[in-house]
Amino acid sequence: MAFGDKYIGEYKDDKQHGQGTYTFVNGDKYVGEVKDGKPHKGTFTFVNGAEYVGEFKESLHNGQGTYIFVNGDKHIGEYKDSKFHGQGTLIYTNGAKYVGEFKDDKQNGQGTHTYYNGDKYVGEWKDNNKHGQGTFTWTSGEFAGDKYVGEWKDGKRHGQGTYTKSDGQKYVGEFKNDLLH
Repeated sequence: MAFGDKYIGEYKDDKQHGQGTYTFVNGDKYVGEVKDGKPHKGTFTFVNGAEYVGEFKESLHNGQGTYIFVNGDKHIGEYKDSKFHGQGTLIYTNGAKYVGEFKDDKQNGQGTHTYYNGDKYVGEWKDNNKHGQGTFTWTSGEFAGDKYVGEWKDGKRHGQGTYTKSDGQKYVGEFKNDLLH
């Protein structure tokens, strides 16, 4: 604890241990289980209004938890070193949702992103971009009913793919930087 921080709670062998509350000098607050003087499992409320509820290791978010952003967006899932890491669900206040794998706070690996308008991408991700094999289905607007199945690179259709229009027309071939090639 830093100078000015306060702890109210249980002790064991002269260490903060058991149920307790930390109030930090900057206004942050932790309420929950304390193990060997460090947060273990509980609720950390940030002065800006964000909140993390879950497991800790060495005072960092580690294990299962839920982080609620100031704007109301929410991540539920696995954490490593206070970053989204492993399986998780990111729910946006605008109605969009991502369910899948994360690494170092970014969508990486397999995942499904359902956009606020109902469009959906199911496939591989790299650094928050569609990357690898995936399927994008349009559900609204001028492309409603269209579907692309194929390769992606840096968030764009790139490589071999099949674009099927809602009227059944189909293009099978190569795409480059999101365009037919």
